[in-house]
Amino acid sequence: MSESLLFPDREFAAFLFDMDGTVLTSIVASERVWGAWARKHGLDVEAVCKCIHGRRAVETVRSFNIPDVDEDAEVQWLMQAEIADVDGIDAIAGAAAFLSALPADRWAVVTSAPRELAKVRLTAAGLPIPAVLVTAEDVERGKPAPDCFLLAAQRLGHRIEDCLVFEDAPAGIAAGEAAGAKVVVVTATHSHPLETPHPGVTGYGLLRTTASGALSF
Repeated sequence: MSESLLFPDREFAAFLFDMDGTVLTSIVASERVWGAWARKHGLDVEAVCKCIHGRRAVETVRSFNIPDVDEDAEVQWLMQAEIADVDGIDAIAGAAAFLSALPADRWAVVTSAPRELAKVRLTAAGLPIPAVLVTAEDVERGKPAPDCFLLAAQRLGHRIEDCLVFEDAPAGIAAGEAAGAKVVVVTATHSHPLETPHPGVTGYGLLRTTASGALSF
């Protein structure tokens, strides 16, 4: 394939990656755990599973307004159940090689998952643990608020305007936009087309970075 640039007029100081659905797939495991949680509380499993992607667990739990529920206890139960269930977690095509080729100060993972769960899933997928890992505990406002991406850029020492965000879910895409970064949509786990003005990629196998920081495929 001849080389063409996704962003021919841009160079990027750093790349910021969402985790679930972006560098790895954990949909099957997540839906097993959240399905069990939904049944425990008499909720519609399908409705719950539609709400979990790209958001922190506490925000999903809170959105269902379950009477007399201890949110912290529910989130802890969910985290421990997800940590224990790594069956079916795998890297998105080409992600391991692509991430491993990036300098440590040029990329971060920015996820709505808790830190312990993020490390378990990255390891289960055979992906490197980044030097900068922004997780649910690091921000007061989760996606679609821009806080997590702004924090990742700060920790890497780069302006957010010079960063490229890789996302798969509407909440994360909105967070990247609100932060002021350019966005690439990873569609590897999408079952239906997502309406977005941003360029999309199905995986990382054909992606290359130039010496100047441009991204090509």
